[in-house]
Formats: sequence, C-alpha cells, structure tokens
Amino acid sequence: MTDLSAFPIARRWPAQHPDRLQLYSFPTPNGVKVSIMLEETGLPYEAHTVNIGKDESWTPEFLALNPNGKIPAILDPDGPGGAPLGLFESGAILIYLAEKTGKFLPADPAGRYEAIQWVMFQMGGIGPMFGQLGFFHKFAGKDYEDKRPRDRYAKESARLLRVLEDRLDGRDWIMGADYTIADIATLGWVRNLVGFYGAGPLVGYDELTHVPAWLERGLARPAVQRGLEIPARP
Repeated sequence: MTDLSAFPIARRWPAQHPDRLQLYSFPTPNGVKVSIMLEETGLPYEAHTVNIGKDESWTPEFLALNPNGKIPAILDPDGPGGAPLGLFESGAILIYLAEKTGKFLPADPAGRYEAIQWVMFQMGGIGPMFGQLGFFHKFAGKDYEDKRPRDRYAKESARLLRVLEDRLDGRDWIMGADYTIADIATLGWVRNLVGFYGAGPLVGYDELTHVPAWLERGLARPAVQRGLEIPARP
C-alpha cells in the first residue's frame, strides 16, 4: 500500500486509492485540462474537489503542494524513479502526463516542441486574456462604468482567436491530423468564452469558421465530455 501521509494535502483530502494518481482540482477551464487528459489516457486516478468558492486552495494543506494556491495540482505516487511526485501548473502537468503515458505529444523532437509552444500560447495568452474578459463581461467587472478594460481584453481575445483560426485552417487539430495536449489545453477555454462567459459577440466568434468546427470536434470526444464534469461540483 502506497503511503502518502508525508504530503499534507493527502491528509486533508484522504486517498481512497493511494496507489492511483491523485488529482486536486475544480471544473474550471484550467482544472478540466488535467481531468480531460486523464480520461483520454486512461491512467487510473482519484479526483478530489478543491472548492475554490470556499478558498480551499488557500488552505495550508493545498499550499504545501502548490504555493501559488491555484488548481489543478496532482500527486503521483508512481513518479520518476518510482518515488511520489507532486506537481502544479496545468501546462506542466499536461506535459508530464503526456510523457508518462507516451500519448498526445509527438515523439519526434521538432513536433514535440511545436506542440509545447501551442500549450504555452494557451497558458500565456488565451487563458489570461479570456479569463480577464470573463471578469469584466460576466462577473463583478461588468458593473464598472468604464468599459475600456473590458474592451481591451475583448480586442486581445479576438486577436488570439484569429491566431487560432489561422492555425486551424486546413487542420483538424492544432498539430494537424493528431489530437494533442495543445488541443486539450485550449478546448475548455474557448468553450467557456462563448458559453459560460457569453462573450462570443464581443470577440466576433460567429465570424470564424475553423475554431467553431474544431471546438465541436473536441467536445464530441467522450473523454472530453467526461473530463469537463470532473471533479464534481459540490
């Protein structure tokens, strides 16, 4: 039996199956990247709901694993060399899981780095910009009389979508014929932008062709459908 007692996070969210990879997350666009990846790979795991609405990611136990206080995070009892490994940052986790399973990341070095660059495009651009637009359009920021912040993020989000639109011209997936962690990283954010955030009109989403078709293909995948609901909301 694997012993995870040395990790404070495992004491707050006890593992029923300590031999499986432990996921600490919430079904946000960042959180579902990892649950989708785990569903796609078939790697055995156990999901724990970290209720960010109750600031559970800022508890001492969670911060012991991720000092940045953000979901998702994982604890793999079978890390490199067989030792347990804790890991945070969704992009790093996607790369780790791809390399651990040999799935959804090109094997050739050039293709590998090309896919990783598109993961970084999501991490550094799409995620932060779409998230800020969501705040200023849907949440507390929507009540600000000054609409310049919202419009700034809407303009940049629209630009990023068109970068993705151009990339997908003639491609089913970001890397071409193969579905990779670049798609897994990005699908939830585009879905949220036009769905939960309701910002499609602000960014001219209906003017696009390739991004909506790509999103539809992605959302049709059974593993994506499952992963979008993991972990369950309280």
